Amino acid sequence: MTQSRFQLVGSLLRPADLLAYKDQIEHRDDITYPFYTDFPGYQATEAAAIQDVVAQQKTHGIDVLTDGEYSKSMWHLDFLWGFTGIKRLIADHGYRFEDHDGGDFETRKDIGLAITAPLSGKHHHFIDIFKQLKAQAGDAAVKTTVWGAAHAYTELTFFDHLYGDDQVYKTKEDLKAGLIHAYQEFLTEYKAAGGEIVQFDDCLWELFSSDNPSGFYAANSGDIAALADEFVAINNAVCDFGHALGLKVWTHNCRGNYASRHAAGGSYATIAAKFLGDQHYDRFFLEWDDDRAGDITALTALQNRPNVELVLGVLSSKTSALDDEARALRLLNQAAAILPKDHLYLSHQCGFASCDGGNELTAAQQWAKIDQGQRLAKAFWGED
Repeated sequence: MTQSRFQLVGSLLRPADLLAYKDQIEHRDDITYPFYTDFPGYQATEAAAIQDVVAQQKTHGIDVLTDGEYSKSMWHLDFLWGFTGIKRLIADHGYRFEDHDGGDFETRKDIGLAITAPLSGKHHHFIDIFKQLKAQAGDAAVKTTVWGAAHAYTELTFFDHLYGDDQVYKTKEDLKAGLIHAYQEFLTEYKAAGGEIVQFDDCLWELFSSDNPSGFYAANSGDIAALADEFVAINNAVCDFGHALGLKVWTHNCRGNYASRHAAGGSYATIAAKFLGDQHYDRFFLEWDDDRAGDITALTALQNRPNVELVLGVLSSKTSALDDEARALRLLNQAAAILPKDHLYLSHQCGFASCDGGNELTAAQQWAKIDQGQRLAKAFWGED
């Protein structure tokens, strides 16, 4: 079945009854993922919300469905929380984002992690969610979105330093191997459950951009090229394993998306050779809703990869107003002058609710922006 040229990155705004549970989860570390036994009524509320958002996606013409990421509290950490050997903690500080006035903005603090046993991706809660979603999908395709392996590795090693003589994994190499193996275990069970598409969300590549003032370059972190190659090798180890299972393996990249705020700058041009050229993904979802991503000519890095598809996030999930259609069509035309038009898709730069609270717009505004994306896709590709 031919897919619509407009695609969702993944997450959608949560309804109020589901958010009531998510707000409780955010502030407690005495609970165990997936939290269902800690909050009476939560699992039933989540399941009903997912069923409703699947129906809404179909109504609005979405043909690659997600659960709206309603089963998650945060876009990335829930995946690791579901691993055997991971403990969730409340940290002293959240992640740093840039506020609307250019100042600092701090995210929620349940971002701390500890490794308590060798990591395993078996019997992950996401498999149960996928089975329910697939049963509701009908003829539509289903994708599961998870944290990119290299980004997760960096969280565990660079930020949290979860290796050493007093840790489960004694060296970074041991931790890397254990993490990759856990990802491969998850993919094996995902495929066995009927999975066809997995999307790895990876929002750390801008740290390599030489024009990102808050990146690794700015911190003078040793051999940047070697570090980037390590990222590529980790992601490709997981990606190639997924391909060997027969999965379609996609990735999404943005510069942060939390309550309509962003975390980083940095252009694609400075990372394109490795990020686009060297990673083995079938489809890249990229962010181009503002000027921070740089010139669209970075897409030339994909000209020698004829089997790769590109999703242009030229629309914004962060704003309540409809997007500038002339700008979106101009960027699509520029991209089509670089890559074949039938290799391109359209999306927003990120999901509408990477974390529970979501971006600063209403559900009605969200669906209006999705409908606009569908109209633009039909205008550009001439879909029926």
